[in-house]
This record gives sequence, structure tokens and C-alpha cells, in this order.
Amino acid sequence: MEKVSTPLPHREGQGGESPIQREIIDSLIAKFGIQDFAKATIREVKQVAAFAEKESGVEFIKMEMGIPGLPAAKVGVEAQVKVLQDGIANLYPDIQGLPELKQQASRFVKAFINVDIAPEGCVPVCGSMQGTFASFLTCSQADKKKDTVLFIDPGFPVQKMQLQVQGVKYQTFDVYDYRGDKLRPKLESYLKEGNICAIVYSNPNNPAWICMTDDELRTIGELANKYDVIIMEDLAYFAMDFRQDLSKPFEAPYQPSVAHYTDNYILLISGSKAFSYAGERIGVTCISNKLFHRHYDDLSARYEGLPFGLVFSTRMLYALSSGTSHSAQYAMAAMLKAACDGEYNFRNEIIVYGQRAHKLKEIFLRHNFYIVYDKDQDRPIADGFYFTIGYPGMTSGELAKELMYYGVSAICLITTGSHQEGLRVCTSFIQDHQYALLEERMQIFERNH
Repeated sequence: MEKVSTPLPHREGQGGESPIQREIIDSLIAKFGIQDFAKATIREVKQVAAFAEKESGVEFIKMEMGIPGLPAAKVGVEAQVKVLQDGIANLYPDIQGLPELKQQASRFVKAFINVDIAPEGCVPVCGSMQGTFASFLTCSQADKKKDTVLFIDPGFPVQKMQLQVQGVKYQTFDVYDYRGDKLRPKLESYLKEGNICAIVYSNPNNPAWICMTDDELRTIGELANKYDVIIMEDLAYFAMDFRQDLSKPFEAPYQPSVAHYTDNYILLISGSKAFSYAGERIGVTCISNKLFHRHYDDLSARYEGLPFGLVFSTRMLYALSSGTSHSAQYAMAAMLKAACDGEYNFRNEIIVYGQRAHKLKEIFLRHNFYIVYDKDQDRPIADGFYFTIGYPGMTSGELAKELMYYGVSAICLITTGSHQEGLRVCTSFIQDHQYALLEERMQIFERNH
């Protein structure tokens, strides 16, 4: 159920003043023109935190930015440096992608999802951000009657910005109250209107870290077949459900995916989080064999009879960037190959995010906070890159602003399409000495509230 609460006033003095003077935060919020802190963007929250830290001299515990806090995968760096030194930078990449990367991406999908996608359908992109942009373009033009994208929220806010830029309509719903058996009727209420071209969600989820169960993915796949819609499955946090080990190539358990239940899918696989390779903007968009070769009348009329997959690559991607960074493709190919060969266990590198989340949750829960998105049906959510917190008696905006006085920065769930009161916490930049800092500050916070 949605947690409804009434705001409580800040009470300074009862347990001690907050670590940062309220005037510093308030003046910075005014300076940056933030009228409603509940709707402050990630960049705005980051900016206020950075200036407040400098002005107050108090270290901030920064939890707002979803940026990898680990070194880039060595195997990728070495491969990229080598090809740069060999002179690859002066050559345009093939618009379809480096053949070796396409081959290794196909292997990777088989090794870790247990799904067969031909190399031709594995197309390198400048990060999943470009993959979603090009996918939105292609999906929204495939059938003139289907002009709307449906988001299973909460989700990544920039994807909605992409549609705003494109002038494409979208609808959303917060999945909080529609898990399990409730998902089908909720989805069908949108799909039966006949205007939905694609459904988008992330799994694991940014920001809630919920993970769709196999039953839920089967429901989504069956409805994709029934209503002929394309599923865009954002796997930015690939195999990061640390409740189970999904890192053994060609062995169960595998990364759950809608690809087991429909052929109408696009998988977005990113190098940013699983391989900490965010700076080079590299990912792979994997289009099912059937969808890649499918001819849509409206696409054919607009793009010289080309099938879906070639419209995606030779029209959308070509128009956007004329391909993907050549050297970064070699890096991604090397990382995928090493993972498939069992030589590089990426899960071992990134499981620290789960360990951080476990410690942070313990601190927040000890001081009256609660986890907003707390379960995948009957299972507690995994500890991972993100989690969500709320506080009794506080709205999202009030809590986010109040925590700034305690040197803690996070973003409000409302900015992610959630209807729940709470914040998204990211574990990526947490340092070992900050657990004690957070404990001390949350003790004061609890006494003051």
C-alpha cells in the first residue's frame, strides 16, 4: 500500500542542530532557482551538495548520482589502448558494428541469458542511452496507429526526455501496486487501446532495484504477442541481482528476461555498470532475430523497404552518430569475450555495491527510515546499486531537503515516475569511513524528528 503521511516540523535543539546550517542550503536552493526540491534533477541536487560542502567545510555523503564508483574493467582498457596505439582512431567504424563485438555480444546473450540472437542483430551503440533513443525512433515509426510508448515505472527519467525531444507520446504507471497477478490487467488496460508501440522497463530497476519475476516477465511477453507491441528491456544493471549468482557463463541460473516469452523484444546491454566502462559510452542493442528481419509497412514506405533491424542501424544510428567509437567497440568485445570464456567474473568486481547497500540500509532502518520498494512480491529486494528510503511524516521533497542539512544528498522518487513518497539512494560513491559518519548524522536526525 502507498504510505500516506503528514509532514512533521524540524525540531532543532532536541537532539542537537543539524551538521550544516540551514541557511546555507536554503540560499543555494534559491540561488539555483529550484522552486520545488521534490522535482530537483540529479544535476541540481549534485550542484547544491557540491557548493554546500565547499561553503560549510562539512563532507557530504553523496548518494544522488548513478555513476560507477569502481575502476573500469582492466581487460577492456588494455584492449582499447592497444588498438588506439595501433592506429584505429583514424578509421570510421562499420555502421553495423565491429564483427568481433557482434559475435561476442551474441555469445554473451547466450551465455548469460540463454537466448539465441544472431550476431547481425547485436548492434553497438554509444551507451544504452543512444540505444534507447534509436529504438524509440524505430518503434514509434513502425506503425502509424501505434504512436505511444508505455513505461513501467519507476524508471530512468532521461528516457522520457528522449521522447519529449522526439515529440513522441508516452504513458506511465507506477508498478508499486501492480506486482504479480495485478500486472496483467493493468498492462492490458493500456494495450487494449491499440496505440502502444513499445513497453519499457529496467530489470533490475533504476531506481527501486525491484526485479521482475519470471511470472511477471511471462505476462509481459504474452501481452506483447497478443497486442503486437515491442518490449524494450533495459539491462543496464546486468546480472546485478546479487541474491543469486548469475555470472557463470552457459550455466543456470541466467539473467531473467522477457526474451524467453516473446520474439518482440530489444535488449539493451550497457558497458557502464557491469563493466564500469561508463566514460567510453559503449553498449550493445540486441534485437531478436524475428524483429530484426520484420517488415513494417510504414517503415518500408519511409525507408526504401528496409526491415526493422536495418532501419535501426543504417538509418537511425547512421543519422545520429555515424557509428560507435571504434576503439570502445574493441574494449567491449574483449570484456564480453573474457566473461563468456570464464576468464573475467564481472560480478566479483561489482558485488561491492550490494555490500554497501546492506550496510546503508541497516543504518537507515535503525533510525526510523523504511524501504519504500521493499519486496519482489514475497521476497525482500536484493542489495545492489540503488535502493529507496522514506521517513514517516515526510514527503519526498521535505525528506530530500531535510537530509541536505545533514550532509546527505539523494533524489526524489517523483522524478522517476514513482507515486511513492521517498528517495533514491545510490551506493556507488560510498566510502568506508562514511558509514560511521552516516550513523552519527542519522542519530541526530532521529532525535530531531
